[in-house]
Amino acid sequence: MKPIRVILTEKEKNLILENTFAPDYLVFRLKEAEVKGKYFKVDYSYDELDELAGFIAAEFNHTIDEKIRRDLDKLSDKINLIIEDEY
Repeated sequence: MKPIRVILTEKEKNLILENTFAPDYLVFRLKEAEVKGKYFKVDYSYDELDELAGFIAAEFNHTIDEKIRRDLDKLSDKINLIIEDEY
């Protein structure tokens, strides 16, 4: 199966790095992501992206900071749309 390209803003990238407990093998790719202008391009397998979506959703469900919850919700929607398009 071909990799799924995800394009993130710096804010979205940092949201994952700073607010989730995603394992090193998922966040390593974010840290090494290709930079194109103000966007970060990173490739994941379907399963890896699905797993990352789970970590984002888990943090959304546990954080009490409303701004972070809103940002995680938007990011979760974005990732889930990418996953749905690939399925």
